Amino acid sequence: MAATPPKPAAATPRRKVSRHRGEGQWAVGHFTPLNGNEQVKKDDDGLNVRTRIETIYSKRGFDSIDPSDLRGRMRWWGLYTQRKQGIDGGKTAVLEPEELDDSYFMLRVRVDGGALTTAQLRVIGEISQEFARGTADITDRQNVQYHWIRIEDVPEIWNRLEAVGLSTVTACGDTPRVMIGSPVAGIAEDEIIDGTPALEEMKRRVLNNPAYSNLPRKFKTAISGSPVLDVVHEINDVAFVGVEHPEHGPGFDLWVGGGLSTNPKLGVRLGAWVPIEDVPDVYEGVISIFRDYGYRRLRNRARLKFLVADWGSEKFRQVLEDEYLQRKLTDGPAPADPTSRWRDHIGVHRQKDGRYYVGFAPRVGRVDGTTLTKVADLAEAHGSGRVRTTVEQKMIILDVEQGQVDSLVESLEALDLTARPSTFRRGTMACTGIEFCKLAIVETKARGASLIDELERRLPEFDEPLTINLNGCPNACARIQTADIGLKGQLVLDDRGEQVEGYQVHLGGALGLEPGFGRKVRGLKVTAEELPDYVERVLKRYQAEREDGERFATWAARASEEALS
Repeated sequence: MAATPPKPAAATPRRKVSRHRGEGQWAVGHFTPLNGNEQVKKDDDGLNVRTRIETIYSKRGFDSIDPSDLRGRMRWWGLYTQRKQGIDGGKTAVLEPEELDDSYFMLRVRVDGGALTTAQLRVIGEISQEFARGTADITDRQNVQYHWIRIEDVPEIWNRLEAVGLSTVTACGDTPRVMIGSPVAGIAEDEIIDGTPALEEMKRRVLNNPAYSNLPRKFKTAISGSPVLDVVHEINDVAFVGVEHPEHGPGFDLWVGGGLSTNPKLGVRLGAWVPIEDVPDVYEGVISIFRDYGYRRLRNRARLKFLVADWGSEKFRQVLEDEYLQRKLTDGPAPADPTSRWRDHIGVHRQKDGRYYVGFAPRVGRVDGTTLTKVADLAEAHGSGRVRTTVEQKMIILDVEQGQVDSLVESLEALDLTARPSTFRRGTMACTGIEFCKLAIVETKARGASLIDELERRLPEFDEPLTINLNGCPNACARIQTADIGLKGQLVLDDRGEQVEGYQVHLGGALGLEPGFGRKVRGLKVTAEELPDYVERVLKRYQAEREDGERFATWAARASEEALS
């Protein structure tokens, strides 16, 4: 009998090979739009929407605006729809955009380097009074933001701003945003190098330039030659930080890939020293890498920080040198530790020309058009024609003669703009919050102002440098992760089990000296009503437990969870 043939062996299951979709990088041939935002940008350059605003929308009104322009391209000219009044934070994530939209706009005026003439500041104040119901907040990127802007008024506002050399171009959108710079560039006695000429050339090359008007996401820039490290360089897409090279003299250390939001990353040094005359070329190279290699498939991974994290600093520098600069960069030193624990330039300081500058503190960046007009008048009355904004939501008047300083300081105090603020007035910032922002969940500006008042009353002797940053949502516009006390707005349950406004707490973040992100204590959330009690309690524990000279951030890193609760 013939032997039964053996059964064939079971076939090994074939592994399904999935083809990688790519990240939407133009430089590797991925030109097909992979999401709605990319399609909108491909359909029409955001810069082109200005013509439609001037010729159609401003004449026919809000209802005539095409949705792709309304929630997309109008950002290229600094316009966002603001939050409809009366919508509570619980509805932020569940309503459709058209349900959240008011028929009014936030309009952002870019103030590159924080530099303003008194004539420009006066025009900003006048526009605020005439078209923005008095609003004119100073942001932590040195801009000015209006609210309550009607589309019908936008062309006239542009005309007035541009008549004095100001603009709203690419103040928002997937574009090169405002370029922040040292507010005392060119005047500070201790300055390593003045970055102003480079900043002006960078602006000339990229603003209103279609070659850079379609980036994967926003692109943030900083440059400063100040030894106090006054432009939060660690959280920008590209930053140039003043350093002294032992052989070549003053120049800039190059950083890339910083950013916060829901996935924060500190920028990394490329180890390159850049002379001031080469800064614009290097800047253009970095922004071009972002345009060409940046991830466009998923919008939440489209910032430069994700590309830098995947490539690493060595590859990024190699691509920059080989593909974009066609030359090698010079190795250079890292920045020294900051010379001050405050980087806001508050108070009276001598300039290198013998005159003085005076830095003063509005409350959480909240000012109004009338006040700004009065600041312009005060500056001129005391011999100055120049003012500055800072990345801490503060302001500075430059070029004051010694004999005018005391009078100016007293006049500012009368406007509640103090040059001698408490730690709490000086160190507290807040984003726009639920008052106007469609992404916000809680109130921030009024809450921050009232917190300042309470802490000044409860802890009048507290004088340690301290930052308290309030944010209305997780997106970190107010830099919550890098504050001593960072407060991320969310809805929480109170003692009665009811949902109320509150904050998740981040403790011990820092920039400049030992930069890092704040610590989160598991389950630590504070209601808005409890906030003053909580901050008072934590600061008293810090005072009781700290070692000599110990910063709050250092103490918070080692303190027990019980001490931080």
